[in-house]
Amino acid sequence: MQDRPTSSELIEAVQHFLETDVVPALDGPKKFHARVAANVLGIVRRELQAEDDQLRSEWHGLDALLGAEPLPAERDALRRRLAQRTETLCARIRQGDADTGHWREAVLAHVRRTVTDKLAVANPKFLGGEPVPADAANDARAR
Repeated sequence: MQDRPTSSELIEAVQHFLETDVVPALDGPKKFHARVAANVLGIVRRELQAEDDQLRSEWHGLDALLGAEPLPAERDALRRRLAQRTETLCARIRQGDADTGHWREAVLAHVRRTVTDKLAVANPKFLGGEPVPADAANDARAR
């Protein structure tokens, strides 16, 4: 692990360079692809910053719905086990367990919270988060 600049700071610097220097200097498909690259860097940066908290939050939400389990210590094991527990939740939803009642409300709250957390990483502008560069809307209309 390095001290400074952090991986998040490095990613942010490259993203800023792409958005302020590269994108304005390009046209057509190259401009679009440079903007996509900058957006990807933004997603990666936000994921690095939020991932641990979001994984734990999702785990605890599933604990409330499916019963408590020990939180895996290693991140990859946590991701794998979250996928398995989410599949268990999906199976219960498909069986009709969430069609009515208190458990339905708990499932809906968990899904809303989890999707909101993921959207905050993938595209925070939908939640009123990070602003979209001013010329992004123009680029989208031009395509």
